[in-house]
Parts: sequence; C-alpha cells; structure tokens
Amino acid sequence: MALSSTGLVTIMPRIFYSDPEVTAGWKARWHVSVLAPTMTLAAFTLLNEVSLKSSIASYRPGCSADNEGLDGCDSYGMFSSPSFLAFSSFGQGTGIFLVDTLKWNGGRVNGGAIVGDVAAPLILSVLTAVGRGSGNWETGGQVWGSAGLGFGAGLGMGVLYALLQRPECGYSGGVICW
Repeated sequence: MALSSTGLVTIMPRIFYSDPEVTAGWKARWHVSVLAPTMTLAAFTLLNEVSLKSSIASYRPGCSADNEGLDGCDSYGMFSSPSFLAFSSFGQGTGIFLVDTLKWNGGRVNGGAIVGDVAAPLILSVLTAVGRGSGNWETGGQVWGSAGLGFGAGLGMGVLYALLQRPECGYSGGVICW
C-alpha cells in the first residue's frame, strides 16, 4: 500500500486552470521533476530503515531485550518505514494540491486533483497504518507517530515543490514537463 501511494502521487499530473487569454479550461501536465520530492522522501525512508531504527531501538509488540534477535524480533518497530512512506506520499500530494488550488488555480478546485492527490493516497495510507498495527508489526504509537512525521515531511516537500515548479510547461506546450 505504501508503494501504491507513492506511485500514485508520482504519476499524478499537475492539474491547473489555464490562463483564459491563452486557452480556457483545465489542463493536466505530467512533471518529471516530481521525482525530486518523491526521491527525497524515499531517501528519508531508507535512512530510517538502515540507520535510525537500530539507534532508536523501539521494540516490536511482544519483543524485549530478552528475545531480541529471535524469530519475529529481529528488527525494531520505530519508526515504521511503511507508515512513514505512505503518509509522506499523502502529505506530498496534499501539499501539491493546496498550492495548486490556492496559488496557481486562483481558488478553483478540481475533483480529479482531490481524488488523485489527496483522497486515494489518504485511503492507501490509512490501510497501510491499520495493517501494520493490526498485523502486530508495530504498536499503535509507533505506527501513528511515524505517520505524523511522514505527513509533516511530505507536506513540506509537496508545498516546496509546488511553489517552485509551476504546473504549466511554459512555451513548449508539451504534456510532459522537465
């Protein structure tokens, strides 16, 4: 689910209301540059998985110092990498949606952008978090703490990206922007 959320935000086009002097109506453009915030969030997730989990050393449910390293207790629970990645993708999509709506679209809301940038990543993120918690992989605190940090990081990256990268492709008129 976490990878589905990330993939959806990555392939979702930027939807914007074009300048009425040029062309009237909604336009969608795919940006290769969306890989920058996506890869940054993926790098944060890998940093957590490789380095941070062992330094925080928060045990999984049912694990302790007595059974560390045994079956089911061979890794730590905090931070939950799947929850962090899923919610950072939801945050990224939400940030892009908010900036596109408020800054570039003059307050006009597009239903496709709500579904692709906000609603679907939210559903996939919650499914990831619930699955991690009920599957006894992490405690509720580990899952939702990681989710909150992921959402904050993703929201920041999404807002920064959307402010720096205009949704239209400039004078090229292409559907795919660099």
